[in-house]
Amino acid sequence: MATTTTNGGAKDLAGGFDQVADRLRDLNEKLIETAKRSGGASLDAFEKALSGLVDLQQKAAGATQLEWVTTIVKAQTGYLSEISAAYTTAAREALK
Repeated sequence: MATTTTNGGAKDLAGGFDQVADRLRDLNEKLIETAKRSGGASLDAFEKALSGLVDLQQKAAGATQLEWVTTIVKAQTGYLSEISAAYTTAAREALK
């Protein structure tokens, strides 16, 4: 008994693989977009928390009424703000 194969079965199989590949592509695109939104929200929360921390440190330094403490805290918070701005800018660029 000889078995014959038809090209129709191979075409159906190839078409099925194409459909699966398209679905996976769509799913990957949705995952990437979701990750970008989530990453952006995380960066926003990080910036807000850091801003609150910087404000708190500056208020606490001002409350001491010691000029040298205020000067040190301003320098430290300025450095922290610049570094975090560079970090978040780079992270936002990576999320594009």
